Amino acid sequence: MGIISPAERLTVPTDFCEPVEAGLLTVDLSALVSNWRKLASLSGGAECGAVVKADGYGLGQAAVMRALAGAGCKTFFVANLLEGETARALAPEATIYVLDGVVPGCAPRLAAAGLRPCIGSFAELEEWAAAGATLGRKLEAALHFDTGMNRLGFAPRMAADVVARARGIAPTLVMSHFVSSQLPADPINARQIADFLPVRAHFPGVLASMANSSGVFLPEKPYFDVVRPGYALYGGNPTPGARNPMRAVAHISARIISVRDLSPGDTVGYDGVWKAPRPSRVATIGAGYADGLPVSATAAPEKPAGEAIVGGARCPFVGRVSMDYVVLDVTDAPKGAAERGQWVELLGESIDVEALAARARTIGYEVLTRLGRRYARRYAG
Repeated sequence: MGIISPAERLTVPTDFCEPVEAGLLTVDLSALVSNWRKLASLSGGAECGAVVKADGYGLGQAAVMRALAGAGCKTFFVANLLEGETARALAPEATIYVLDGVVPGCAPRLAAAGLRPCIGSFAELEEWAAAGATLGRKLEAALHFDTGMNRLGFAPRMAADVVARARGIAPTLVMSHFVSSQLPADPINARQIADFLPVRAHFPGVLASMANSSGVFLPEKPYFDVVRPGYALYGGNPTPGARNPMRAVAHISARIISVRDLSPGDTVGYDGVWKAPRPSRVATIGAGYADGLPVSATAAPEKPAGEAIVGGARCPFVGRVSMDYVVLDVTDAPKGAAERGQWVELLGESIDVEALAARARTIGYEVLTRLGRRYARRYAG
């Protein structure tokens, strides 16, 4: 199936079966690959890996990994053992790092799948070395140093001790994680880089990695040997406050299943939180918070509501976002666009993930990773 235009996405092309579901998620794999190639081109010759945790940020780990591997991506990062085992089945020759590290008891399965845990404690180090001794070989791993996140990782001052105690494993990567790379003027970025440089010096010949999506755009250019973008691959903006340099990957459409006219004063939805200020026309679409639309996109005083594109017009959510439904005020939509069976855009070219997240007072990462499984899914490109 080729790339389909935004207009085609909204009308659902007739060259494939009309989905019986009331929601449609189209994943533009060519845009995903384009984003990966763009990030690779900006990374100063460093290898560009890909973070594919949380089911490929909600878009489908299998499709995402196949597309990226086909484009040349050779290194993937996942969160946990189960994601790693899935990744190994999808990409038998890839290098796969597990960000959780060595969770107690997981070492045998990590080793069996050829996964490389990101080790950040001496307890993990000992468990991984012991697993290698049982197998009669040194097992590969990343060594994670905490330069400010205070979440996972060795303290930088421990670098010499880590070198001494890591002789039972085979380090292939030394890494850290930015706290505020999306804020290029934040001085913590430069401080973290300064703290990481002496750590890296303790591991000559071992690859180093620090830059996430936003890290690729920092003025300090902290590319080192491997960059590991995630959010930007999937169309998220790695440069908040500036134009998004990435292409949209996720496109969500929903079908109108009911339309009705309201008189002034009529309310909509649970608790009657919205009251029609004029004669109004409203449309109910078959998607709600069970499909990943944030309940916080509900209209509230002094807060913008979520929106949908109906026939080219922006139509706000009215009433509460409920489990299965959202109601739209389509009073000002073009005639004929807001009718039963028509498709409306919730996420895509006109409403990007940042805009939807802002109107729900959340972040785009949450929007993507909570996309529901009830959507019909189309993979384009």
